Amino acid sequence: MNNTENTAPGPTTGNRNFIGLVIIGICIVLAGFIVAGAYKYKFKTRQTIRVTGSAEKDFTSDLVAWNGSYSRADFDLKAAYAQLKQDETNIKNYLTRKGITPKQMIFSSVKIDKMFRSDYNETTKSTTTTFNGYNLTQTVKVESNEIAKVEALSREITELIETGIELNSPEPLYFYTKLADLKLDLLAKAAEDARKRAETIAKNTGGSLGNVVKANMGIFQITGQNSNEDYSYGGAFNTSSKNKTASITVNLECVVK
Repeated sequence: MNNTENTAPGPTTGNRNFIGLVIIGICIVLAGFIVAGAYKYKFKTRQTIRVTGSAEKDFTSDLVAWNGSYSRADFDLKAAYAQLKQDETNIKNYLTRKGITPKQMIFSSVKIDKMFRSDYNETTKSTTTTFNGYNLTQTVKVESNEIAKVEALSREITELIETGIELNSPEPLYFYTKLADLKLDLLAKAAEDARKRAETIAKNTGGSLGNVVKANMGIFQITGQNSNEDYSYGGAFNTSSKNKTASITVNLECVVK
């Protein structure tokens, strides 16, 4: 008689299979929590507001700079140089009479250029170049916080032309020595303006404003008052107007709760 053995899984094998199924189930549940948490975190980080705040201020320049240039030409270099140095002395005396101190005058070094004349020959169909003397140029600069005095000087200094000085007198340039402080003040006001804008948006959409995620300074612009100057991508810096307007922007990104 043949004996048949029982091949059904024993208790030990059944327990191992059950434990394995339990572990797999726990892993699936944990994976679900992780995915759900990651989705909630990702969704939460997207709840931000981006706003731009701005501020501007009118101000008056407190420093003026006037630049003039004069020149002498001669075939003899020494003669041209002597004439130019005499012009320098005459200009210094004139500026002194107008109330400009030596510390406010800056004279540049002398620039020397050789001049040439080109002549075209109809017979030979060629061009010849001939030396035509020396041209010597020098510049003078006046810097002062006495705006009215230098403005008057820039208009009246052409009187020197009557003495034989070939003087070129452009319009003065205007600057502000407290620009760094002005910029910091405008930054604070622009940031406050941006914050208020973000709070208004959050409040009117049923939320509240949280922490600032990112803050960037925009372009700093200085334009002349009552002018049609356009803002530039790199920032405008007006020097031709005495009365100016400074403006700046601040970009904020804030969390919405």
